[in-house]
Amino acid sequence: MPLGSARFGLLGGVADLGKLELIETQTYSSATANIDFTSIDESTYNVHFMTFNNVAASGASSPDLSVRFYESGVLETASVYQKAFQYGSTGGSGGEDRSTSVSSIFSIAGNYQNKKANGYCYFYNLGDNAKYSFVTIQSIFGHPTAGHYYKFGSGVMTQASTVDGIRLFNDNADNFSAFDISLYGISESAS
Repeated sequence: MPLGSARFGLLGGVADLGKLELIETQTYSSATANIDFTSIDESTYNVHFMTFNNVAASGASSPDLSVRFYESGVLETASVYQKAFQYGSTGGSGGEDRSTSVSSIFSIAGNYQNKKANGYCYFYNLGDNAKYSFVTIQSIFGHPTAGHYYKFGSGVMTQASTVDGIRLFNDNADNFSAFDISLYGISESAS
């Protein structure tokens, strides 16, 4: 039977490529400074997808949702990350935020004075110790005077390692006061 027929399930199985498979959902229950995903099935998935909804912080400052990676169970806090983002507002302002040496991939979503942030990220190569780990993002969030902002961009950890966890945190050290965050794996082979 031709290979094309096998892909359509005529040989008894269906390859469900690109299917989202839920790994974990975390929902706000009490004040917390860090949101850790430490069982990410990095040996199963080369691509991960994360949604973040209604993320808010308890402080009155202008915090940003930030990302760091765990390497073999150890949180990487050194300046081994790079980032590049573009942003704009409904008020007409915009710009970019980039750096080649930072201690986290931050500013994936702003969160101003209990305004909500929403968006999604794709993570690549987390379990591959021969490749750099990347993230791309899209987000939208409220601002107290400028209406709403959008932000999109990417970041990378510039050392090859096995990433087995993701930490989201608030870069101004405020606690989160609301969030609903889900992490998925994207299947690349038949179940």
